[in-house]
Amino acid sequence: MQPLRIIHSEAATAFGGQEHRIFKEMVAMRERGHHMEAVVQSRAQLVERLGDAGFTVHKVDMAGVGNYFKGIAAIKRILRAGNYDVLNTHSRRDTVIAAPAARLAGTPPLIVRTRHLASKVGSMWSYTWLPHRVTTVSDHVREYLITRGVPRERIATLYSPIVPPPPIEKSTLREELKLSDSDIVVGCVAVMRPAKGHRALIDAMLPLMRTRPNLHLVFVGSGSPTFERVQAYIAELGLQSHIHLMGTRRDVPNLLAGFDLFALATEQEASGTVYVEAQASGLPVVGTDVGGVSEMFKDGVSGFLVQLHDQPALTSALQRLIDDPELRRTMGEAGRHMIRDEGIFSPQRLAERTEAVYRKWLAERAA
Repeated sequence: MQPLRIIHSEAATAFGGQEHRIFKEMVAMRERGHHMEAVVQSRAQLVERLGDAGFTVHKVDMAGVGNYFKGIAAIKRILRAGNYDVLNTHSRRDTVIAAPAARLAGTPPLIVRTRHLASKVGSMWSYTWLPHRVTTVSDHVREYLITRGVPRERIATLYSPIVPPPPIEKSTLREELKLSDSDIVVGCVAVMRPAKGHRALIDAMLPLMRTRPNLHLVFVGSGSPTFERVQAYIAELGLQSHIHLMGTRRDVPNLLAGFDLFALATEQEASGTVYVEAQASGLPVVGTDVGGVSEMFKDGVSGFLVQLHDQPALTSALQRLIDDPELRRTMGEAGRHMIRDEGIFSPQRLAERTEAVYRKWLAERAA
């Protein structure tokens, strides 16, 4: 089959999880032989990231009313010159600019909108009228959009990928925190905001810490004012020597290798790829049954899934793994096998699935 010519659009200027997903998808699709380009705002971090990776990046400013019609005209010219097969938009702002540009240009034949978030959608026209088809990062998000009016046959789930890190011979975590090999470390990696449930995890750990002096909780991530509030709560409890705040780190695989298990009591999650990253490091996981979390690991096999705001159940799941090193080992190995050996969340699997979905929809559009 002929390689596809694909262009992605993104209005965000930061480089968070959504932008990282776009980057990994473009790399994986290029490795599969497809031609990939992007249109982003001139001050976006994706400009440098994608440019350094050898991609053609078109810079179009999209912020503000003044740039709306300018953006449509600019992207219309780009699309007519590029002979693309697919335009894939990602945020509301770039969708309401790039999709009308494609409609006016009469090309490309397939406009796709990707939904990365689990939050409620206000206006649905950027999912129903502007694009031809929609992709989501989890079945949970897919089913939600279907209830909001997206036809079931016009929407598909494409899980966000992770690139498993090389094995870490020895983590520096315990040396940094002056912990011994006999200490039990429960780790949590997440941006510090209320919906991530940091305080709920502390509360679930409290009864266990009272009777287990070798038990520690480590938070990796930052974000005001939640970081300061969690810090104050830890001080109020007098647990500064057992609950550790490490802030933002660029060596997360190194820190994961120092945990005994991973836990995140999130209240809202479109997918939850951090659970996948933890399993790739051989860790059993504990998570809340919200959003797409249940799709990220196998409950009872590679971790435990508990109901949201059920503190006794969260404490019980943590206790089972804290007190049973053999259970930690078997669940950790099951998760590692699912991620590293089966490759369910690999970039290669994403590229294969994305290509299949694009080609199917292109054929439907042609018919």
